[in-house]
Amino acid sequence: MRKVAESNIQGFKAKPFVKWVGGKGQLLSQLENHLPEELYHEDFTYIEPFVGGGAMLFFMLQKLCNIKRVVINDINRNLTEAYINIKDNAEGLVYRLKHIEQQYSSISDYEEQRNYYLEMRRRFNEENLSSIDKTAILIFLNRTCFNGLYRENSKGKFNVPFGRYTNPTICNEDLIYADSELLNQFDVEIMCGDFAETTSKIDNNRLNFFYFDPPYRPLSSTSSFNSYVKETFDDDEQKRLANFCKNISLKKNCLWMLSNADCSSKNPEDLFFEEIYSNFDIQRVYASRSVNANASKRGKLSELLINNKHNYALIPSL
Repeated sequence: MRKVAESNIQGFKAKPFVKWVGGKGQLLSQLENHLPEELYHEDFTYIEPFVGGGAMLFFMLQKLCNIKRVVINDINRNLTEAYINIKDNAEGLVYRLKHIEQQYSSISDYEEQRNYYLEMRRRFNEENLSSIDKTAILIFLNRTCFNGLYRENSKGKFNVPFGRYTNPTICNEDLIYADSELLNQFDVEIMCGDFAETTSKIDNNRLNFFYFDPPYRPLSSTSSFNSYVKETFDDDEQKRLANFCKNISLKKNCLWMLSNADCSSKNPEDLFFEEIYSNFDIQRVYASRSVNANASKRGKLSELLINNKHNYALIPSL
């Protein structure tokens, strides 16, 4: 029988503190069904090289009892700084967010709210802010921008327009403290850099489990969004990630699971992932996607879930 952690409330107390494109919140039960059985019976190190909003991270930390070490990484420094501040200075962050919330909630006119948002976006992009102030503004922007989207232009500037929300929750104090408590309970190590750098965190003395949730490959030529930061994650990067997965599969104590777009569902001839992960297990799960400027393109989509549960032979590098 699978051993799981106790939860004293319905669902989970700690959850993502930002909305993030491709977040796995509504896919968690399906992802859980595909986790390797070993994770319920052996102590292991959990490594997440593309942590994003952290839905899978917070789920794993509250669900599994056998996690002994945790390493998260993202190339987005603003995001990793936010994790650090929530872990190390939750009280200071709450104080700043309450101040912003008080200012914003006192504005009733839409244009004035928009101007306030644009000024905060300017400060975020241009001013030399302290780390804690930048995190507070990041969370404010995330709660008030269009669709909760994080996107940078080619110069690394946050460029998402203002959204239309009625009384957005800018300071979710209980959530921030719950996340902080969990990050400290597991003494989560927070990295900022290329995903390949996480190979240095593999523990040779115990089982390691990687969960990869990279920027998704576009489903069509008109869906060009493939990165949240100025560095694009194109097909060459997808192939580099596939080679990384193959290389860690050579280690007997490394298991991994990876999510990505199901391109062949849109175009049956597009077998990009089926080819670069041909020696691994490929399953399909179904998710509802709401972050899309075109409402007609929102709805249920199949996604790929790829893993090395079984002892596959290494195939040649791409």
